[in-house]
Amino acid sequence: MDRRDFELPDADRQFLDTYGLRWEAISDGSQWVLIHDLPLPDGYVQDKVTAAIRIEVGYPRSPLDMVYFRPAITRKDGRAVGATTVSQRIDGEVYQRWSRHRSRENPWNPAVDNLESHMILVEDWLDREFES
Repeated sequence: MDRRDFELPDADRQFLDTYGLRWEAISDGSQWVLIHDLPLPDGYVQDKVTAAIRIEVGYPRSPLDMVYFRPAITRKDGRAVGATTVSQRIDGEVYQRWSRHRSRENPWNPAVDNLESHMILVEDWLDREFES
């Protein structure tokens, strides 16, 4: 059974329900949304991962930041994925932290940003890994 330890804003629940993947809202020291079986773009060793997003205190006024993956993501070409050396234990499992942040040109705007806009960034971060 998928856990719903805390309530999310209606827009986030609606997004998650239509995203098409299993999700959970768990409390484990912090509040986390886990999105299971997230497909990865070609170029990674893993086909699917669980993505974890920390729901910050004060959200949605407080921004969402970064993403955490289990299992840790590696590239097929053997190159290291930058800014991923820190791990985070969530619900007894080890997740790889992707230290990625919004830019000054694209700051968090609580009037329009939410979990959906953050996941668009996460998907972009996964794609852009292969640009350099």
